[in-house]
Amino acid sequence: MRRRSLIAASIFLCAATIASAQVDQLSKALGLGSKTGPGDTKIASGLKEALKVGAENAVKLTGQTDGYYRNDAIKILMPKNVRSLEKGIRALGAGAKIDEFELSMNRAAESAAPEARKIFADAILRMNIDDARKILNSGNTAATDYFKSKTTGELAIAFRPIVGNSMEKFSVTQQWNALAGQAQSIPFAKSPSLDINQYVVGKALDGLFFMLGQEEKKIRSDPAARVTTLLKQVFTR
Repeated sequence: MRRRSLIAASIFLCAATIASAQVDQLSKALGLGSKTGPGDTKIASGLKEALKVGAENAVKLTGQTDGYYRNDAIKILMPKNVRSLEKGIRALGAGAKIDEFELSMNRAAESAAPEARKIFADAILRMNIDDARKILNSGNTAATDYFKSKTTGELAIAFRPIVGNSMEKFSVTQQWNALAGQAQSIPFAKSPSLDINQYVVGKALDGLFFMLGQEEKKIRSDPAARVTTLLKQVFTR
């Protein structure tokens, strides 16, 4: 009786060992045995490729003449604290000044946009496999949100001197001061107070990330936007 029990136990252990080995083989075949298997590597490479393509397109679109100014979605308008006074300022005959001021702000943003190229490239290099997995399985602008969290501070530092030089070139600060003075001529109007350079930098970054988000959505939803084999493999489900 005891011998039969020992034989049965041995058979059970052998079966369990074989089953465990089969599960391990199956897991490896499915890429589940390791966090850094070939599937994960391809996902990371595909996401980096998508970011590279999307970032380059976004920089090109915003960094060209009229990239901001002729795009209603990202055009930099008068600051909100002056927009309510705009009608009155135009009534005082300063409409041309407002138009010139808006154009100059957008030109400053367009001149700064190409600076994003290297900063975006460095952020792509720093992306790890866990970042890539989260981005792939998240919303339509997850990669853009990743970029925003990793690069906003650095971009603001890089944009500020370029925007400042461009604003000086186009006399934006002087125009702003003139408009602020014009606003004081409107009865009961408060004199607007604002760091105009900081305002333009912030709006320039908003526009850049908006365009990057649009490019990311295209890659995720439009097969025609997947311009490389790797993008087709990662984003086709």
